[in-house]
Amino acid sequence: MTSRIQNPHLQRPHSAPPDPALPAQWSIRRASLTAGVALLLMSVVAIFGNIVVIDGLVTEGDAGQTTADILANQGLFRLGITSLIVVILLDVVVAWALYRVFSPVNASLSMLAAAMRLVYSGVFMVAIGQLLGVIRLLGDDGSRAALGADQVQTQAMMGVAAFKDIWYLGQFLFGAHLLLIGFLAYRSGYIPRLLGVLLVIAGLGYATDSLGAVLSQSPWADISAFTFLGEFLLALWLVIRARRIAATAAALEATPHARTLDDLKA
Repeated sequence: MTSRIQNPHLQRPHSAPPDPALPAQWSIRRASLTAGVALLLMSVVAIFGNIVVIDGLVTEGDAGQTTADILANQGLFRLGITSLIVVILLDVVVAWALYRVFSPVNASLSMLAAAMRLVYSGVFMVAIGQLLGVIRLLGDDGSRAALGADQVQTQAMMGVAAFKDIWYLGQFLFGAHLLLIGFLAYRSGYIPRLLGVLLVIAGLGYATDSLGAVLSQSPWADISAFTFLGEFLLALWLVIRARRIAATAAALEATPHARTLDDLKA
């Protein structure tokens, strides 16, 4: 039998201590990627649901044509409603992810921005419910027999109008959300300040559309159709620069007294 004698002069090499900032970097990186991908996916789904389906099947000022088109494409109309519900789910995901991305800048404002997006999602859900009422009304033979075709068509158009009115009102909250996100992006140091400015402009566009729909006596032109660029660029930046965002944000989070990249350099 032989015994092994440990040499006291041989010591095991010490492993380097783990970087405490790594878990935060991974968390923020995942949040950045999640927010970016969800925003890009949301753009596609929302365009299909609202512009292709709802706007495509609704003829303003012509209840008869609108009713005929919806009844002839009930499956497509329901698919459009479903896609808008998916948008709500993605909105909830984005609210959480953007909170994580911008919480190192200001946790309170980031939480407020997330809350505004969540409340907006609830308002949007109520708006979508009006579309469910429309398809149910048009598919009910009893309602058509009791109310008459003209009355059913009129109520269907009122349901579509209610969907748009409620959505427009909710967009004021969405605009406020983008104003806060734009401010946080401008202050962050890991999002270009120009992008922060574009997000503020997008937020003002949505807020103006919401107020304009209420205050204007004539049909309101959508300003947000021309000011949405900041949202799209933010989504791309969050995906492409996720690693750098995570590293800088984690460093900022690890320095409680620093609130911008310039503070870290000082």
